[in-house]
Amino acid sequence: MEHTKKQDLQVTSSPHTAGPYYTTQLMMLEVALALVPAMVVAIWVFKWFAVYQVGLCILTCIVSEFVFTKMRGYETRLSDLSAVVTGLILGLSLPWSAPWQIAVVGSVIAIGVGKIAYGGLGFNIFNPAMVGRAFVMISFATAMGSGAYLATGPEVADSVGSIDVVSQATPLTQLKSADDFTPLWQGTMLTSAMTGMRNGSLGEISVLAILLGGIYLIIRRISSWRIPLGMLLAVFVCGALTAVTSPLAAVQCGTLYLVNGAVMFGAFFIATDPVTSPMTPKGQWIFGIGVGVLTMVIRLFSGYPEGVMFAVLIMNALVPILNNTTVPKPFGSQ
Repeated sequence: MEHTKKQDLQVTSSPHTAGPYYTTQLMMLEVALALVPAMVVAIWVFKWFAVYQVGLCILTCIVSEFVFTKMRGYETRLSDLSAVVTGLILGLSLPWSAPWQIAVVGSVIAIGVGKIAYGGLGFNIFNPAMVGRAFVMISFATAMGSGAYLATGPEVADSVGSIDVVSQATPLTQLKSADDFTPLWQGTMLTSAMTGMRNGSLGEISVLAILLGGIYLIIRRISSWRIPLGMLLAVFVCGALTAVTSPLAAVQCGTLYLVNGAVMFGAFFIATDPVTSPMTPKGQWIFGIGVGVLTMVIRLFSGYPEGVMFAVLIMNALVPILNNTTVPKPFGSQ
């Protein structure tokens, strides 16, 4: 009896579609294009400071990727643009006034510790940009604190472009110290959140710019819609529960927590990282909701006004568990 020849099969997780579009380089290019609106607003508001911070992060990430891959004997693939995207996200998550060493150190840690130490792109379990930002946030607490966003004098304010933007506390700092949210709701906080004429990290200031890029990624199927939707719903509900005196107050409070800070930027450009987020639909829902709840817990009960960065890193650590426990049953199985 003749034996059939064995056929070697490679079994990998979906998707199995192959084609010129589904390459790392093109996916990273799409993400970079989606970040253009946020970058444009950052340049409009913070002028040269935005170009300087983001450019320095991108350059350092590229150099770090080249050096660390050579050190570990890996093939250098700078053309996949992953280092560029890491630098973009890290730079846009920094305050306009951050000293140059923060951008450099954060970028080196992001690539070296957050990415190459795990084996390179596709093997890292934590979002590299958030690893770098967490390191500089803890190591340079003063330079990354709430005071870092404020101008030190009228000359600096004029060079940024708007004295009103850089001479007032960030919206989250105002929310954390507010006893009554009605003046904030009736003021210009919502308008400034949409247009970007407010203080904050470079990439988080304009909700409209972030939505424009985020929806583009979802339409192009680069990002999952479940993660940002779950995260945004969780933040809104948790924020509303802090003001249950009336339905109107709850809606106002939930909305203010939703559109201020890094929630929008984190929901569409950080939490949706395909390498460090779950692959299953149920896992993506749990991941997004978990990031949103942890964000609000950190905002409300810790010394930090913002919690997106730490929330994403904590949920990144749970992704292997989510992938293993939320695998859908095959059709017809019992």
